[in-house]
Amino acid sequence: MKKSKVETKAPAAKTKDNGLMYVLTLYVTATTPRSTKAIANIRKLCDQYLNGRYDLDIVDISRDPEMARADQLIAAPTLIKRLPLPLRRFIGDMSDTNRLKIGLDIR
Repeated sequence: MKKSKVETKAPAAKTKDNGLMYVLTLYVTATTPRSTKAIANIRKLCDQYLNGRYDLDIVDISRDPEMARADQLIAAPTLIKRLPLPLRRFIGDMSDTNRLKIGLDIR
């Protein structure tokens, strides 16, 4: 799996409709079932609740271990919410939608 990027717009604090812009990084390990499930789950959540308001970067730590070191990862898959602040981390397959919505402060 190579590093891929799903972009909606350049990251900014707010979109033109005054919605908050979310900047997310999902770290995965190759094509393991858990990583594949995490990718599908976070894409579904973003499309459903943040449509047009997110920038999702998917990083395969087996291909880019430096990024994982820089973000001091301890497990994968890990989702990091960079914006809006505060920075938050979520570990697992991203299947607990309610927990993610609360943690990401999605209303």
